[in-house]
Amino acid sequence: MRLRQTFLLICLATFIPLALEPNGYYIRILTLALLFGALGQAWNIVGGLAGQMSLGHAAFFGIGAYTSTLLLIHFGLSPWLGMLAGGVLGGVAAFLLSLPTMRLKGHYFALGTLAFAEVFRVIANTWSSLTGGPVGLSVPFSEPSLAMLQFSETRAYYYLMLAAFVLVSMIFLIIVQGRLGYRLRAVKEGPDAAEVIGVNTTRVKIQAAVISGALTAMLGTLYAQLNFFFDPDTVFGALQISIRIALIVIVGGIGTLFGPLLGALLIIPLEEFANVMLADRAAGLSQLTYGALLMTIVLLQPQGLAELAKKLAARISGRLMSSKTEART
Repeated sequence: MRLRQTFLLICLATFIPLALEPNGYYIRILTLALLFGALGQAWNIVGGLAGQMSLGHAAFFGIGAYTSTLLLIHFGLSPWLGMLAGGVLGGVAAFLLSLPTMRLKGHYFALGTLAFAEVFRVIANTWSSLTGGPVGLSVPFSEPSLAMLQFSETRAYYYLMLAAFVLVSMIFLIIVQGRLGYRLRAVKEGPDAAEVIGVNTTRVKIQAAVISGALTAMLGTLYAQLNFFFDPDTVFGALQISIRIALIVIVGGIGTLFGPLLGALLIIPLEEFANVMLADRAAGLSQLTYGALLMTIVLLQPQGLAELAKKLAARISGRLMSSKTEART
């Protein structure tokens, strides 16, 4: 049943852009939602399966964006190669971060990872000769092509982000159904009990962190190619990236397959529309309204939108089954 539902969702997502303007505002919002849905799925490997509330994923995201762009500027390398290089560096950074922090728990772990991302933001702002400093970097324009990850229509970026989300979700699902997933869930439920039955909790969490960090860095390349410009505060910022990613997964349904997508499809459009409709009314009104709506959603549905969707699907299925039974009788 899940495969059937997944296939229908992919078909729906494939045909939605055909009804929108190729370079319109709405398709750009959906493109960003898919990108952050993929980022949420990458974060879900650590936050959802291992229960580690990481706020340092902005570091990996920024590493991926800067690595691919600098290689393109100075060496003319394709962003595809830059993406792979960024993924390797993101995995290495996640490994180095894990060594001192994976033994921390709760808010201590969150603060440790947050400080890690902040260090990278400060370095990127001060190392102007390499990163451009606060001025930022612009991705060089070239002829639109898949090889250079540059397109003339936002619709093409939409399909690229859709493919990225599907790929990251497949990796997440493989982990969930494999040995690593079982070990991560054991660690989440009880680290001490997991150690007793032979699970090396530190190694398992480091493995999850490296995979999550590498995927996040690779998605940073896609963000750079989509926007053509970024600065340290944009890609290394905790509020813009780390907290937003965690919030997307929490609202959507932490540890679930479709939770990050549902969370992104709610939060990204809600954030955009709040800024467009309320930003010029009064200072801070859009942020206040956006925050109040998110608080209301979390309070009304603490288990996430995925659980709500599951309940609605079960209710609809039950009604359909009862109607069929009545029709037969």
